[in-house]
Amino acid sequence: MDRLSNTVRPYAWGSTTAIPALLGVAPTGEPQAEMWMGAHPGAPSRISRPGPGTPPDARPGTPQPTTEHPLTDVIAADPVGELGPATVEKFGPRLPFLLKLLAAGAPLSLQVHPDLAQAQQGYADEERRSVPIDAPHRTYKDANHKPELICALTPFDGLCGFRRPTEAAEAMEGLGVDSLKPYADLLRAHPEEAALREVLTAILTADPAQMAETVTAAAAAAERLGGAYAPYARIAHHFPGDAGVIAAMLLNYVQLQPGEALFLGAGVPHAYLDGLGVEIMANSDNVLRCGLTPKHIDVPELLRIVRFEATDPGILRPEASPSGEELYETPVDEFRLSRFDLSAGADPVDVTAATPQILLCTAGAPRAGELGLVPGDSVFVPAGEKAEVSGAGTLFRATVVA
Repeated sequence: MDRLSNTVRPYAWGSTTAIPALLGVAPTGEPQAEMWMGAHPGAPSRISRPGPGTPPDARPGTPQPTTEHPLTDVIAADPVGELGPATVEKFGPRLPFLLKLLAAGAPLSLQVHPDLAQAQQGYADEERRSVPIDAPHRTYKDANHKPELICALTPFDGLCGFRRPTEAAEAMEGLGVDSLKPYADLLRAHPEEAALREVLTAILTADPAQMAETVTAAAAAAERLGGAYAPYARIAHHFPGDAGVIAAMLLNYVQLQPGEALFLGAGVPHAYLDGLGVEIMANSDNVLRCGLTPKHIDVPELLRIVRFEATDPGILRPEASPSGEELYETPVDEFRLSRFDLSAGADPVDVTAATPQILLCTAGAPRAGELGLVPGDSVFVPAGEKAEVSGAGTLFRATVVA
């Protein structure tokens, strides 16, 4: 197995302290939003392996010169050897997931992801129209879907899925803002799907100046009332005048405790607000935004992708197995996330698999094979390689279903 060297992304919404605290290093003062583990071309992990000059007959145990390689290059050089034949047959010659530490110090954009067919269609359409891949108005960066799972390491706040229209109407009416009354009336006047579609459309297509006034009045009322309205006051503090503040009131507000998780499937609007977690997703960059962002919002395409139905956020708690592995069940094959809470003196746990794995330490000082780990350390385990975990601490295990 290979110890990973990973990149931390400094997105503006990132916490300045959460990832440094986990890693046991001093904050830099700059936001540290995500630490990426995997083979995403934007910031692939790096591993050290013997360089091309290593003698083929070098004696075992003799120190050999090593060279640092991007994991993307390692996999491209031998996809079957690194990923296993079943993974390559099912997903192609690439690692199909990206694992992250995610630290939100401010709200992320309110967003939704396409399903696989929608992503393939949208990507092909923009390619056909020769929309540059890096254009600000480009929607589809690739032809893949982007289901994701977030597991809280600290108390973690977010928005996930539509709540019932009547609940959203009550929340808007409770603010006492006259310009919100038409939205509340629409939410009460139509069946669920039509009500949610009409109101989200109205919010996103409203006159920007009038919407800014509405958001300012709603934020002031939310600040005054507090309680269940406090999250919207905090959102508006970060995004004054943004229509996404009102759109957020259509969604379920969720508070995760450490160890709890959310699965975000296609078409489900969501936003992370605050907290530190382990996130895993299919290896894609396809995001359609609907607020809390200065970036492009493609309203017609967004309305085509969103599933306009009220849903329970469905907080996930892991299912334990006899080996001690705790699995977060999801309906996708691109990733499988589980957790081990290891105890000192217990027998090692065999995690050998026919699929590629990334192991991430989040607490304690466990071992992965011969490698000692501390919080923030991660390793890549090629398919079929013998692997055991032991010691005392918490390890997350990311792999695929193939």
